[in-house]
Amino acid sequence: MGKGGVQLDRLRESLLILLLVVFLQSCVMLAKNKDYYPFDTSQLDTLIPGKTTAAEVTEMLGAPSSIVKLSNGNAYIYRHSLTKGTGLWLVLVTFGNYDKHKDQIVIFFDKNDVMTHYGVTRDAHKAAYGLPF
Repeated sequence: MGKGGVQLDRLRESLLILLLVVFLQSCVMLAKNKDYYPFDTSQLDTLIPGKTTAAEVTEMLGAPSSIVKLSNGNAYIYRHSLTKGTGLWLVLVTFGNYDKHKDQIVIFFDKNDVMTHYGVTRDAHKAAYGLPF
């Protein structure tokens, strides 16, 4: 093989390496976000419908995330959400996965601020990192 053939092979190798560097350049991202602080649902066992007051609930669980005015009283809503995200950036293509789950407690009070009932959803622990495809 002549001198020109060797130079051509080196040029091909250099171009191949350059293409691999450009197209295989990537970035991976993992992210986690929490809204509000998690709450301890074991405290809910001390709530007694018809007896526990709004002031006692606030003392126990802190200030609610929101208060909803109802025609026959109020509802205190406590929320905690957990979001986990995964991303993969290639030179020409981007993939992403976003998973958000939440815990929520809704406590209902009558017009006298006495608790009537409550509901709980516990799903924040289900948030997961995942493949973006």
